[in-house]
Amino acid sequence: MRYAYPCLIERDLEELEATGREAYVISFREIRGANSCGWSWAEALEMAQDCLHVALTFYTDGGLDLPTPSSLRAGEVMISTTPTVAAKLALYNAMREQRVTAEQLAERLEIDGQAIQKLLNPLYRSHITTVRRALSAVGRELIVEDCPVASPPEAIIAGSGS
Repeated sequence: MRYAYPCLIERDLEELEATGREAYVISFREIRGANSCGWSWAEALEMAQDCLHVALTFYTDGGLDLPTPSSLRAGEVMISTTPTVAAKLALYNAMREQRVTAEQLAERLEIDGQAIQKLLNPLYRSHITTVRRALSAVGRELIVEDCPVASPPEAIIAGSGS
């Protein structure tokens, strides 16, 4: 599964009118509670990824199914997780599908409970080789692909907002 989700990043016209300052509002239609903002297009993209990571952690912490990404709609951009977060989410999904517990994975990897909790936490910085080793322990492999960086939709470039 790809861990990239459609995101709407809109110019905040109220902020622009009130202060003259550029601002963007971020929302993910498929991910409950995933909303943020940024002061520039570049910052909005960074904030969108951070927001995505945090929101997906609510799913993993709650033992819930991760939302399945859909296709882009007009005006949306695709926001992906980092490769390490994607690997951790893939591990989470594989463990749920196979009904593998954290304790069972720790045993397979020969690591302690505290290390396994860090490994399973999408927000904890783990080394990608460690996460790939865990993926392998559940019969999965990580594939990374590249794509062009999202640019502002024409409406935002033109300044019309939405």
